[in-house]
Order: sequence, then C-alpha cells, then structure tokens
Amino acid sequence: MKYISLLGASGSIGQQTLDVIRTHREEFRLVALSVGKNIAAAKMAIEQFQPELVAVADLQAFIALRDEYNGKVNIVAGEEGLIEVATHPKATVVVNAVVGSIGLVPTLKAIEAGKTIALANKETLVTAGHIVTEAAKKHRVALLPVDSEHSAIFQCLQGEQPKNIEKIILTASGGSFRDRTREQLRHVTVEEALRHPNWAMGAKITIDSATMMNKGLEVIEAHWLFHLPYEQIDVLLHRESIVHSLVQFHDSSIIAQLGTPDMRVPIQYALTYPDRLELMGAKKLNLAEIGTLHFQAVDFDRYRCLQFAYEAGKTGGSLPTVLNAANEEAVAAFLSGRISFLAIEELIERALEWHAVIKQPTLEDIREVDQETRRYIQSLLT
Repeated sequence: MKYISLLGASGSIGQQTLDVIRTHREEFRLVALSVGKNIAAAKMAIEQFQPELVAVADLQAFIALRDEYNGKVNIVAGEEGLIEVATHPKATVVVNAVVGSIGLVPTLKAIEAGKTIALANKETLVTAGHIVTEAAKKHRVALLPVDSEHSAIFQCLQGEQPKNIEKIILTASGGSFRDRTREQLRHVTVEEALRHPNWAMGAKITIDSATMMNKGLEVIEAHWLFHLPYEQIDVLLHRESIVHSLVQFHDSSIIAQLGTPDMRVPIQYALTYPDRLELMGAKKLNLAEIGTLHFQAVDFDRYRCLQFAYEAGKTGGSLPTVLNAANEEAVAAFLSGRISFLAIEELIERALEWHAVIKQPTLEDIREVDQETRRYIQSLLT
C-alpha cells in the first residue's frame, strides 16, 4: 500500500490522479490533498476518499469546509496548508499537480521530509531546478516525472547507462494553432486557443501549449531531471501525440515510448514505479488503425516562446524564474481578455530583457525575483 498526498486535486492532473487512486484502492490510499478554492471538488474528494487532511487556498473556503466537516477532517489553509499536505506523516508519495510556482516550497518541504515526489508541477524545476535537485540528492529522494514527455524519457532510460545518451527528443503536438501562420494568430480568441487538438488540460497549460511555452518549460525541466546540457535536448513536432518522447543513443539506436493520449498512464506509472498495473478503461494503441505518424522540425521563428525558454535555460541563474513568472502573468492577462495572443510573447521578451540575472539565486532570491517580475508585467498592462 502506498499512501498519497495530492497537491492540486481539483485540476486536470489532480482529477486524473484521483481516478487512478479510485481504480486501485487496494494499492493506494489518499491521506491528504489540496484543492485551491474549489469547494465542490473538496467535498467530492472527502466523501469518496476520506482523507485525513484537506488544504484550501483562503479563509472563505476554509470556513465553508470546517463548518461542514468539523471533527471528521482536518481543514487547513494557505501556503502553510499546502506544506502540511506535502509533509503529512503518513504519506509516502507526494503528487505535485498544482499549476504555477506556488508548488515550489511544498515540494522542497516534502523532499526534506523524505517523501517520494511525483512531479507534474514543472514550474518547480524551472524556477529552482538547482535547489530542488540538490535537495533531492541530499535527502535521497526520487523525483518521478508525471508529464507525459518526461515520463516517456524516464521509461526509455530504464536499464540504460546515461553515458550512452546522444540526446533526448521531446515531442510536441504544436497546440491549438499549429496550422496557422503568425499573421493568422493576431486576432485569435481565447475560446479558439483553448481547443487543444489532442489533450484535455487546464486553461493555463492549454494556452502554454498553443504558444509552445509549455514545451519550453519542459525543456528546462528535462535539463534538471536527466542532467543533460541543452545541446542534448531537442524538440520535434508530432501532431498525433502518439510518440510521447524519444531517446537517441551513441550507437544510433532510438528508443521511444508510445501510447494513446491519456495522462493517467504517466500518472499511474509514477505511482506504481518500478511496477506496472493495468489501467482500467484505457484505449489500447493500435498502430495499424492509425496508419501514419507525422513528424517535423520546430520553427523557432514561429514558436518564439520555445526559443525564449532555451535561451533562459542556457543563461540559467534567475532568468528561468523570470520566464515562468512573466508567462504566468501574461497568460492570465490573455485569458481575461486584456491582451492579444501574440502579446504574451512580447511581454515575456520584455521581462527577459529587463531583468538583471542573479547567477546563483537562493530560495529567497527566487521568490523575490518571481514577485518583482509579476509586478513588472502588471506595470506594462496598466
């Protein structure tokens, strides 16, 4: 039996994690979770899984749940509440499925508490990869990837020696606007941007997919997860999302992980590793039925956010923190109708040019840079 703490239970990854736990109740027990402000999701999870601890974002949500479940479930709030969920004494695995840099400190606290980390919160490694990986090494904690691309690389590397890797190749669907020119992107709507062709994801990640920032963040995350320089990390457009990523070795062999687009697969693999369980209700991959798979090189002029991510990653220091914070603020502004789609990358570029890089940022530096960047982006929006 593995005991699970789940950060971000109300989001897309969180809900699919609950589905995996629900399917394999003999293998997993949910002991703690966080839900942000989603009271309905919290109540549903409490009724179905009887966790011992539930964290919410604010006082209003805290009062609503405390009054209903007083004496039955321990309700906590704020960042301290997230940390309590991440460090629950019974938890053996912490699934970090929150969106944004808010997931960083709870992850570090969970590592210090010796928990295995199943990581879907890519911002944790993007903003503080050097701190997180060093902490994981110090406390001998496993960082198990949940993103489909990183899970694919992780699976391809089982039994392999890192010294034999030529490069890793992350695949990208191209997002909602993969068949449009940049000129056609000038007047796209939020509703159009949220129609991802292959995956069902939350709003922020879907927009990141459309700009390819999501892939850029994954490149930085891959750098830290697999300890490879950026020159050995490639991105390949693959519209079907069947090949989830590949590893090329020095002998010219390439190993790939394939499957239908279903996030429950990498989630479950992270929870069961090094074992595997049957995934109930999953559509089996039938290559004969698919017939043809398509691949093409990435045009960095077309997907400027991906280029920004490579540049920020190679520069390192505090610049990836700026990249992430500027992107979060810009995407939020687009989703609220304040800016155009192409203005997302314009704001990010201005933030990257504005920032004076700190080469070896501490956790305090990172949190300060994050907030300074958000204030800068907001100043550009007024």
